[in-house]
Amino acid sequence: MNSPKDTPTTIDAYIAGFPEPVRLRLQEMCEIIRAAAPAATERISYGMAGFFHEGPLVYFGGFRAHTGFYPIPSGIAAFEEALSAYRTSKGGVQFPHDAPLPRDLIRRIVEYRLAENAAKVAHKRRKRT
Repeated sequence: MNSPKDTPTTIDAYIAGFPEPVRLRLQEMCEIIRAAAPAATERISYGMAGFFHEGPLVYFGGFRAHTGFYPIPSGIAAFEEALSAYRTSKGGVQFPHDAPLPRDLIRRIVEYRLAENAAKVAHKRRKRT
């Protein structure tokens, strides 16, 4: 069992804890998200890599046979057709390790989530005034 001091505290440390094939995919996923959301803050949340900008944005994690991507249920619903080739759940999608990551689709989902979070913040501001 890992001790608390072995638990990663940064996304880079989280990624570094995986064997090379998975680590390379996680690095690629991280690069896509960082490029799409450069102002997002990064932290480990729910035991996964998390990006936040005006609220939770997206999460991702490494697994034996896939890279998990979690853009909150609204991110899955908005791209349901584009994600139809992948195994999905209410809030996540599995990208199998034996296929390239859909870079453009991931970028578009991150951009959608950024816009969604910005709209929520704007709505809250309007309600207060």
